[in-house]
Amino acid sequence: MSRQRRREAKDLSIFLDSQVQTINETFQILDKAAPSSLEKLDWSDASKHGTEISKLATVAGMLWCEETSDVMALKENIVTYFNVLQGFLLFCHSSTVGAGPTLHKLIHSASKRVMDSSISLFKETISFYETRDTKKRETIPQLTGAVWEACEALKKCPSSNCIAIGRAMTQLGVYIKDIIREMNELLVSDSSTHQGGEEEEEEEEEEEEEEWADKDELSNASNDEGDDLSPEEKFITKSVISVASNTYEVLKEIIRFLTGLVRSKGNKEENVDSLEKLLSCCREISDWINDLGACAYPPQDAFQMKEYVKNLFGGICEVRKDIEIIAGGGTTDGIYASLNRLDSCLHEIQGLLSGDVADGIEKLSI
Repeated sequence: MSRQRRREAKDLSIFLDSQVQTINETFQILDKAAPSSLEKLDWSDASKHGTEISKLATVAGMLWCEETSDVMALKENIVTYFNVLQGFLLFCHSSTVGAGPTLHKLIHSASKRVMDSSISLFKETISFYETRDTKKRETIPQLTGAVWEACEALKKCPSSNCIAIGRAMTQLGVYIKDIIREMNELLVSDSSTHQGGEEEEEEEEEEEEEEWADKDELSNASNDEGDDLSPEEKFITKSVISVASNTYEVLKEIIRFLTGLVRSKGNKEENVDSLEKLLSCCREISDWINDLGACAYPPQDAFQMKEYVKNLFGGICEVRKDIEIIAGGGTTDGIYASLNRLDSCLHEIQGLLSGDVADGIEKLSI
């Protein structure tokens, strides 16, 4: 490696650093949503900026890999690219006018991904220019591809608060489904333990007779027996599953409702605060469902479960209030019906936790 190339690479690195500093300073304006005094730009146009940046990334990757490229041409390439990147970030900022925390966070994340992948590409190209290392050259197409992917992802970023909230609700739905699956596995695992108990006991007597003679092993075995669900605990666990399942149905109805808002003409998203409040409330409900599910593992803590059920009753009331504000007289029958079913399930488990488990099992058997 010649001294001249080393000097040129250092010069290019310093030049790039100045451009990166400008970009980082520009990106800081995205830390907060743009004020309402600015003209709002439609995020759906972001893909156009992404396409332009993708093309420039391709050109950059090819240019920097050429043996004949001179320093001036490379500097011009840096300036051109980062000017477009800066324009893109300013566009992103203008698109956050009226954006709530959820939408703003997604736009911030999407734009940062484009910025970070672009900076990584140019830092690697300068490193390759200096060393002409074959391995570094092979990474340039990969880094160019990372820029393409970041730009392509712009198309998937929500263009409105309503869509952003809806996607967040969908993630909560996945979260609740995982809780339901775990609760079902708890019941299945407990049943399997009892069904295979006799066979396992015979095998253990034959194969691990010496180990069972050890006092520590006997102590551990005794503790394991306490991990089985009693008939009463099974009944409560099934009730927890019912609560979680009905919570999932509530989320589905809310997502349908939000989809209807997006499709309705003239929806100006005047209730951003209420949408965010609704999401926050649903997140709390999901966390309480998770805590309730955790309490279903033996030994069950009835007192703590009562507290979570109490919180869930309050959460349902808040959801009703938020929906009324957002709907503004629109159709909400599906949501209210699902909330009523969830309310009934909560009353059921509340009764069980208050000492009516035996009666509940008897009624179920009848």
